[in-house]
Amino acid sequence: MSEQGSGGNVIAAICNVFFPGLGQLVQGRIMSALIFAIIVFGGYALWFLVVPAIIGGIAHLWAIIDAAKFDNRRH
Repeated sequence: MSEQGSGGNVIAAICNVFFPGLGQLVQGRIMSALIFAIIVFGGYALWFLVVPAIIGGIAHLWAIIDAAKFDNRRH
């Protein structure tokens, strides 16, 4: 991905909407992708406890924003 706000970052953010962590994987950030996917799916799996579901939702939004704002020049 070239820079923040690029078309690649928009695609990565859209990927995260459907599958948390996929956008980071598209950007080549494997560890970030795994961490986001585990936190989000773990939180959603424990939806009946309410608090983990809220944490999962926050992590899901964070994953989308993180993919959209990623700047390859800083990493």
